[in-house]
Amino acid sequence: MTPSARLSRPSAPPTGTFDTTSDCRVRGRLSSLRSDVPGSGGGFDLGLLSPVTAGHEDPVSDVAVLEALVAAEIHLVEAFAAVGGLDQVPDRQRVLDEARELASHSFVERGAPATSRDAETPAGIEPRDLALAAVAGGNPVIPLVKELKRVAGPAVKPWVHRGATSQDILDTALMIVAKDAAGHVLAGLDLAIDALDRFAREHRGEVAAARTLTQHAVPTTTGLRAATWARAIRRARLRLTATRDALPAQLGGAGGTLASFVQLLGPDRAARLPVAYADAAGLAAPDAPWHTMRWPVTELGDALVQAIDALGVLAADVATLSRTEIGELAEGTGGGSSAMPQKQNPARSVMIRSAALRAPHLGATLHTAAALAVDERPDGAWHAEWPTLRELLRLALGASAHAAALAEGLRGDAVAVARNLEATRGLLIAERLSIVLGPIIGADAVSEIVRAASLGSDLALLVHNALDAANTAVPHSLDDLLDPAAYTGLAHYLVDGELGEGPFGLGTGAIEIVDPTAPAAEPEHGPYDPFDDGSQLPAAPPRPRGFDPFADPFTS
Repeated sequence: MTPSARLSRPSAPPTGTFDTTSDCRVRGRLSSLRSDVPGSGGGFDLGLLSPVTAGHEDPVSDVAVLEALVAAEIHLVEAFAAVGGLDQVPDRQRVLDEARELASHSFVERGAPATSRDAETPAGIEPRDLALAAVAGGNPVIPLVKELKRVAGPAVKPWVHRGATSQDILDTALMIVAKDAAGHVLAGLDLAIDALDRFAREHRGEVAAARTLTQHAVPTTTGLRAATWARAIRRARLRLTATRDALPAQLGGAGGTLASFVQLLGPDRAARLPVAYADAAGLAAPDAPWHTMRWPVTELGDALVQAIDALGVLAADVATLSRTEIGELAEGTGGGSSAMPQKQNPARSVMIRSAALRAPHLGATLHTAAALAVDERPDGAWHAEWPTLRELLRLALGASAHAAALAEGLRGDAVAVARNLEATRGLLIAERLSIVLGPIIGADAVSEIVRAASLGSDLALLVHNALDAANTAVPHSLDDLLDPAAYTGLAHYLVDGELGEGPFGLGTGAIEIVDPTAPAAEPEHGPYDPFDDGSQLPAAPPRPRGFDPFADPFTS
């Protein structure tokens, strides 16, 4: 008997009629194409319209979800055994062995040979059949349990899904899928961070024009730009790692009270069952059922959005700086054009940006669903999470993989950087002139220098003449004053600090995630004493000196 016969499948709706033989031939060819694609499920979404995710969806595919659902059922049996729930069973080991054999029934691919689909003991369940059978009850666990009990051995059959509710299994399965997918995302982020760190080192001293609100502003370095991208991605990685490691199993029974497990095991063993279930599933132990408190989903969504945000900034900057008229950066392998063979489009940046534009709205949907998770089990809000979380994971998988490739192949053009640095004829250091010359010749005189230089006058000559007119000796360091390389502030230290080598000691992981609910530490000098005469107050910190633009902050 085939899975299609076992799982009730509604008839397909009418698809319309074709008036010509040609139309019929085209339709037939397209139908044949769909049926030839392995695991296509009718070819609904293979990534044709989502190039950023194409080829990276396996960890969150329907097959992965189905395997996790079956695993969640198996882990429940293992949890019963771990707390002693099977101690009175005549053959405890046989129950566990038969439970683990259920994994072999988790999946059969559409188009599998008849020998596996029609055998007396079938190879598994076709995801499409399970999806259609899930319509009647609103979730796939209901028909899955029916099928698992049909194929289960006699010893384990009474223990399949025992005491659990559909949400226990589906939530746990989604956390299993999410934890695995997050591991793949983190691997991509690590590769991107490592590549950007190398790029930052290589371009540490390359002075470039910083742009604010699209306009040239002050000098920076190409290295600092890359270190800033890496810093944001590293921060997102830390948060995603912490979130992944905290993803909990779900086990609460029908109303979140664990009443069924108390009835089956007694209160002591029932209280230990969620921890045993989490251990078996490789997840964190829940402090309580979270059927309607959806923080595991929203926190995961937020961490994924933050990671995609950071990758989106990298992609947006690379796309901008690779414009023909700027040309400071280029992807290792540019994308082509169907009509313009000369183009080398920043294809990876474009794809990552598409993910960054979509991700925040998916995160917002998760929050909306969480806010509407009413009663003890949600009606519709829970269901809205499933495809939303899966799509967000899918985007993170694709964006992180493309970001790793983008960062590893990123190329800089020092000639273009230098050309753009001179585009404003020295006015990148206008801020410095205001700070240094303002007290000497006045703010209005500095503004006039900047205005004249912007119209084409020689900046060095303007400064020299202004100082001479003010009866101020022209310093020998005038060239240094006008040198953009001398006004990059702490850029090189920030690059080194990001890489764990600089005086700031920032390190590669020196970001502490603070619990905002933790009580504040007591001040060292103790509580306020209204009778204290002031002699016990802590010493005032040393007063900072006035700012000296020519001082070296690391020798003073």
